[in-house]
Amino acid sequence: MTVNSRPARPVMLGQNQYGKAENRVVKITRDGATHHIKDLNVSVSLSGDMEEVHYSGSNAHVLPTDTTKNTVYAFAKEYGIESAEQFGIHLARHFVTSQEPIHRARIRIEEYAWERIETSGDKKHSFVRKGQETRLTQITYDGTSWEVVSGLKDLVVMNSTDSEFWGYVKDRYTTLPEAYDRILATQVSGCWRFNWTDDEQEMPDWEESYDQAKKHMLQAFAETYSLSLQQTLYQMGSRIIDHRGEIDEVRFSLPNKHHFLVDLEPFGLKNDNEVYFAADRPYGLIEGTILRDGCEARIPVDLTNL
Repeated sequence: MTVNSRPARPVMLGQNQYGKAENRVVKITRDGATHHIKDLNVSVSLSGDMEEVHYSGSNAHVLPTDTTKNTVYAFAKEYGIESAEQFGIHLARHFVTSQEPIHRARIRIEEYAWERIETSGDKKHSFVRKGQETRLTQITYDGTSWEVVSGLKDLVVMNSTDSEFWGYVKDRYTTLPEAYDRILATQVSGCWRFNWTDDEQEMPDWEESYDQAKKHMLQAFAETYSLSLQQTLYQMGSRIIDHRGEIDEVRFSLPNKHHFLVDLEPFGLKNDNEVYFAADRPYGLIEGTILRDGCEARIPVDLTNL
């Protein structure tokens, strides 16, 4: 009996990928008594000539996901981890160039930062986890061109003044009073796309680029007298693009962490913008993309689908 590996009915295989998700790797670099930490969560997705494994179950073109996991740890030893971006580039290049059926590799990395605990002695191997944000990067390689998108999530920021919200549309369901001095707070999820796309171009300094992009983003948040969170979002993205020539596109998702004045009049007290109730739900969600002039948007609207 001959088994036809392809389905007889008129259906086709669409987009598909496979890999190993969330490989936690911690690399310690020992420089005498001074140690350095890189703490990454690496996810590998591979795609290419994979039709037969879906149609017939043949694994002839399948690199085991366990092998991709092992590669992550081996590369941490062989190449070190200079930056999340550089590590992802090494991995993506390896999978595409070493395995003929693999045509495209996507490497997603979360980086968790550690800060050195200063001591009175000469031992510098103690650290405390930094909790400001989680650093992100996604590397995509198809054997010819690169796409690098980096960014961060869970960065909570607040302006305790210099923010207003008034002049908005009002209808029969509007109860929100206009505000001429309010708290503006948000938890930033943002990413930016680099214009480095091939090996002929000079590669950016990934560590400096991240530090500077974050710096300009925070400066824009702090220095913008805000009449809306949308205005602040635009200024944050514009500041990054204006100061970082290697970045062409920035996208932010900014939940508005509302702070409402507490009514203290029942207690005979005046609340002069001093006591607030911090509400976590429901929240306004402001999102947007800022582009360098002449560039096209390529970062997905839904940042979870990067």
